[in-house]
Amino acid sequence: MAYTLNIGEKAPEFHLPATDGNTYNLSDFKDAPVLVIFFTCNHCPYVIGSDESTRQTVLKYQEKGVKFVAINSNSKNTYPEDNFPNMVKRIEQYKFPWLYLYDESQEVALSYGALKTPHFFVFDNNRKLIYTGRAIDNPRQAEKSTVFDLEKALDEHLEGNPVSVPVTNPIGCNVKWEGKDPKWMPPDACDLI
Repeated sequence: MAYTLNIGEKAPEFHLPATDGNTYNLSDFKDAPVLVIFFTCNHCPYVIGSDESTRQTVLKYQEKGVKFVAINSNSKNTYPEDNFPNMVKRIEQYKFPWLYLYDESQEVALSYGALKTPHFFVFDNNRKLIYTGRAIDNPRQAEKSTVFDLEKALDEHLEGNPVSVPVTNPIGCNVKWEGKDPKWMPPDACDLI
């Protein structure tokens, strides 16, 4: 098995607390025809640089029934700014239109094979992976982006077509793993394409 989920694999289960005070499982989103799970955090310049672009994508596709769920798996000990209280502050400050879940054990990041922040995973109504990778080609300066991989994948799928480019390399900061150097990546992690 590859480090990151392969196209066609099922979404791994999770049971995670969110900044809204509730705890969510994968099955809580069973009514969504398309589910986008993305790994993010509070501090990464690639996340901060693309948050408003992601907001526009979420608002555009929510109307079509697509559900977006953000997960922060970064170690609060490796990067204290990524702790849960700061997640709550950030979602309250920016009023992002997505759920923001905390994967403190990092087990969910490992089960999905999250490499970077941000890293997007798109699942169909059977919760099979149809796209993984980046949302845009310049997340640090989203206004300079010219390639919109996530929206292209969503458009193709919603039109009933196969996703023409189902795998791209996410662009961003490494997931911050507990007890590891901030730049460390698991040895079996590699470029997706």
